[in-house]
Order: sequence, then structure tokens, then C-alpha cells
Amino acid sequence: MSTTTSSRTSTQTVSRKKPESAVGRFFYAQRGDSPFKRLLIHLTLILASVIAVYPVLRVVTISLRPGDRLLSTSLAIIPADASFENYIKVLTATDFVLWVWNSLAITAATAIIGVILASTSAYAFSRWRFPGRNAGLIFLLATQMIPAAMLMVPLFILAVQVNLIGTYRGLVIAYSVTSIPFSIWILKGYYDTIPVDLEQAAMIDGATRMMAFYRIILPLSTPALAVVFLFNFMTAWNDYLLARIFLANATDIWTWPLGLQLLQGQFTTAWGQFAAASILVMIPVVSLFLYSSKYLIGGLTAGGVKG
Repeated sequence: MSTTTSSRTSTQTVSRKKPESAVGRFFYAQRGDSPFKRLLIHLTLILASVIAVYPVLRVVTISLRPGDRLLSTSLAIIPADASFENYIKVLTATDFVLWVWNSLAITAATAIIGVILASTSAYAFSRWRFPGRNAGLIFLLATQMIPAAMLMVPLFILAVQVNLIGTYRGLVIAYSVTSIPFSIWILKGYYDTIPVDLEQAAMIDGATRMMAFYRIILPLSTPALAVVFLFNFMTAWNDYLLARIFLANATDIWTWPLGLQLLQGQFTTAWGQFAAASILVMIPVVSLFLYSSKYLIGGLTAGGVKG
């Protein structure tokens, strides 16, 4: 029996022995991934990045071409006759700055209201057991299955009845009610992973329920709160349909999706200016994502419970 065991052990030792040839070491992984697997993963990621970035680079190319040249035989990212003519026209000959300011005001209000209402509502669903709790969660989830186009008519009718057409408030409320249900589900699931013992320990030390929520739960929920904020921000920032319905005649508070449609005529389209404006409206979103990414990464490792 001992002979069999020793032979089996020696066989496993031989099988786990690291190959001595360079080719064998390339495909072999003693600890972690092999160099071949890492190379394959990196090549796949590089290919996916190129596919995702290339359309954006083509938009940059169109924005740098003088005039409205949409098609070209050249594949150069920066054309030979590149200029910032389209960017200057967008910033000076249109109300682009006003459109972006209106969009920032509406999206910031939507994101802040969405985070406040979703964080408190999700906390109630996570920590308390009350009649209709499960039905309420199912109802919130069911609202996300309704196509957005079907909500246009009822939202417009309600906005007309309460005189919110053509106002900031009407559009902010419309965005908030459509994004809060999904935000509640995100935060509720995250709150469930935070131990109740932390709040109970704080309340034993004299903290109230609200103090425990604001000083313990919210700091630990930084990653989920950042995701909810970005989700609400992007929902309002890129929307066209609701803005078209609510702000059709209020040109002074148009958002950038409504303003850019002026660059498209019945027979011609200012493709150069359209591309330049598309690049400019990316800057706030990219800046916000880069700024909040440190909270997404740092919040995942901060505030963990040991034991």
C-alpha cells in the first residue's frame, strides 16, 4: 500500500514539474495564468478596444475636416488639411453653450434627486419588513419592463394637467420617475450585503437610526451610489424623446440633443459641426466618469467587515 502511495506521489510530482523548454514554459502555468493565456487575454482586450474606439476616432476625423465632408478615401485619423473651423462655428454661430448648460442643470438635478430618493427608499426596503414590501419590489421591477415609448403619452397628459410643459421641473420629474425604480433595486441589493450589526452597534453607542444611515450605510455604499448617480445622469443627458415632448416650444431651455437637430436641414446637414458638437458633449460625461472612478474602485475595498 505504501509503495503504491509513494509511486502515485512521485507521479504527481513529475506531472507538476515545470517544463524546461521555452515553448513548454510558455504554455505552462505553475501558479496563476500561463504566458499564453495572458497573451490571448491581452490580444482580445486590445481588439475589443480598437473596435470600440475606432468609430469615435472617425467622428474626430470628420470634425477636423473643413466644411461638411462626410466621406473621404483617406483613412488618416487627422486629415492633412485639419482645422478647428467646425468647433469654432459650433461655439460661436450656435447656442451650443446654452444647450449644454441646460442639459447640465437638468441632468445634475435629476441625478441628485434620484440618488436621494432611491437611497432612502432602498434602505426602507432592505431593513424593514412591512405589508406590501414584496409586492412593491415586484411592481418597481415591472415598471422597467414597459417600453419607454409607451410612457410618453401618460407623462405628457400628467404634465399638461399640472402645467409642467416647457419647464425645467417637468423634465426633471419625468426623468426621475423613470430612473428611480431601477436605482432602488441596485441600492437595495447593495444594502443587503451590509451587516445590520454595524447599525446596531452605532445605535447602542447612542446614534439614531438616521445617524447610523448617514454615517455608516451611505459611506459603505459609495460604489452603488456612484453607479446610481452615473445611471441617472446618463439617462437624462442622452435623452431626446422626453425633452422633445416637454420642451418643444421652449427654445430657451433646450437641451443639447434638441439643439443639435438644428444642424440638420431638409436637404443638407452640417456634418462637420455635428461631429464637433458630438465630441464636445462627450467631455462632461467622460470627465464625470474619470472623476467618479476613484470612488468606484476605492469604495469596493473600503469599509469591509472583518470576521
